[in-house]
Formats: sequence, structure tokens, C-alpha cells
Amino acid sequence: MAAKKNVGLSGLEKSLEQLESLVERLENEELPLAEALKEFERGVKLTRECQTTLKKAEQTVEILLQKTADSDTEPFEPTDDD
Repeated sequence: MAAKKNVGLSGLEKSLEQLESLVERLENEELPLAEALKEFERGVKLTRECQTTLKKAEQTVEILLQKTADSDTEPFEPTDDD
């Protein structure tokens, strides 16, 4: 079984740019079927990697929000600088 590659947030933008370029190429060029299928497969792989990265980011946000919700609140007391 192949190891799953994690795009990471820093690589997410690059992956999205690659996807955009790939879609444009598939839409605008007359590619042979074998090449079009290969590019489509690459696009599916990139999409899944991006979805995994976004899901992990969403889970991190949820964890942070839960920790914040469980924390004790402190009253706001403005200072002279405010």
C-alpha cells in the first residue's frame, strides 16, 4: 500500500494552482484519450490531497474552538491606552 502524501497548508496553494492549470488544459486542449485519463487521474489525486489537508485544518480549528469554549472567561477591563 502506498503511503499517503500530506500536502500541508504551505503546499495547498501550489496544489490548487496545479489543479487549475490541469483543468484548463483538459478543457482547452485536444489531448489523446490516454493522456487525458492520466491527467484526470493526477487531478483526482491532487484533489484528494487538498481535501485531506483542509479536513485536518478544519479539525484543528474545531479543537481550538472547543478549548476556547471550555476556558474560563475573564471580564474585559479597558486600560488608559484603549
